Formats: sequence, structure tokens, C-alpha cells
Amino acid sequence: MKVPNGAVRLEFAGETNVGMKRTHNEDSFAIFADENLVIVADGMGGHASGEVASKMAVDSLREFFDATSKDPDATWPYKMDKHRGYEENRLVTGIKLANLRIYECSQREPRYRGMGTTIVTVIGTRDGMYIAHVGDSRVYRIRDHQIEQMTEDHSLLNDYLKMRKLTEEEIANFPHKNVIVRALGMKDTVKVDTRLESPRQGDVFVLCSDGLCGPVTDDDILQTVEDSHGDYKAACSRLIARANENGGPDNITALIAYVVGTD
Repeated sequence: MKVPNGAVRLEFAGETNVGMKRTHNEDSFAIFADENLVIVADGMGGHASGEVASKMAVDSLREFFDATSKDPDATWPYKMDKHRGYEENRLVTGIKLANLRIYECSQREPRYRGMGTTIVTVIGTRDGMYIAHVGDSRVYRIRDHQIEQMTEDHSLLNDYLKMRKLTEEEIANFPHKNVIVRALGMKDTVKVDTRLESPRQGDVFVLCSDGLCGPVTDDDILQTVEDSHGDYKAACSRLIARANENGGPDNITALIAYVVGTD
């Protein structure tokens, strides 16, 4: 596998599944090994428009990375943020461009009105691992037999949790658990959350839609990945199986980026 720009060396695996309750899959994921970039998007909207939105997000990001890789001096649709490095700016700009394309399509085409998607991405660079996301799809990092959620859900439930402590029962019975307060396609502009992590050899980054992290606990995700003993394709399959064993109420996507080494 080509390692771009002297970045961390990664191995990848991913899988998606319709789940037990839905008739079609509105999740999309992509592994762009040449860019050390992985993406998970969870679409929303009626009449399969969520599937259109999530695919547009993945395709837009791929096109932007292709264009800027072939021509680093290509004109960007947004100005660079002077407080961010090149690769972080590149990732955020690609996501903002995807948001605008989804929004404009939803405004132009009545059948796609109201469509949107979450997005969560990880890219390995010279600086480390950049994580960028919008919505409630997640990234976890597994290190030293511990699991840590690296993203913050942009959801109504999480907003309530930040305001006051809820019991496990109150969380389980929260009436608007699936309401997203930030997603691609909701407006013509979007705020993208980012963070930079210093990877260690052996780190495992798990990206997933809420169809996985809803039915499957964090501890169960950790145990399932560790029980795979390095077979991350099998780990993705087993994570999806666990979600389906727990009812599979939504589409399920699991993607793993494993840190083979750092330079």
C-alpha cells in the first residue's frame, strides 16, 4: 500500500449492512488508501434520498482530494483557515464542499428535499491522525485495551446530557434520541469539528454509524475488536453481527483503520 507524504502506515477494513428493520441501506463508506483517508456517512431523508446524500458526501470528498492531489495549486472553494495546517484545511474544505452540494441538490430537486447525512472521517498525515465529523456517526480509538470515543455527537440527546445528568433509564427512554442538530445538507454552510491525535503503533480507530454504537455498547465494541486478534475484516463483520443480534434497528457500518507503524 502506498503511504502518502511520509504519513502513518495504516491498514483498513470495512463493511456495511442494512440491519434488521430497514428495507434499504442509506449508509455509505469509503477507504481511500492512497490518501490514508477513510469515511463513514449515514444518510437521512425519505424515499431513499438519504442514500443519495451519503453517497454524494463520499463522492464529493473523493473528487476534492483527487483534484488537490493532482494539482496542489488548484483553486479551493473556501479560503484556508490560517489556524489550521494544510491537511486539516483540505479535509474541512472537502466536507464543506460536500455539504454545499447536498444542500443545493436538495433545494433544486423536490424529491430530495430535506435530505442530509452525517459524516465522520479519519486521515493519516505527517502531523498525525486528523479526525473530522458532522453529526452523530462516531470514531473510537482502542489503545492499551481501552476504548475512547473521539467524537462528540451532534444530537439533541447529547445537548441534553451537557445541560444535566440523565440516568441510564432516562437516556434509554429519551423521546428524541435520533434527532440530529448538525448534519450535511441542513444549511448551505456547516461547522466541522476536528481534532488531531498522535497515533501509536497498534492503535485501532473504529468509525461507525449509529446503527452500530446504538445497539452495541462501547465495552462490547472493544471486546469484539480485541477478540479478532488482528483480523479486522472479521472484526467488522462481527461488530455488525452483534448489532443485528441486538435488534439491528438501523443500517450498520463499521470501518477500522489500524496503525501499523509511524515514521
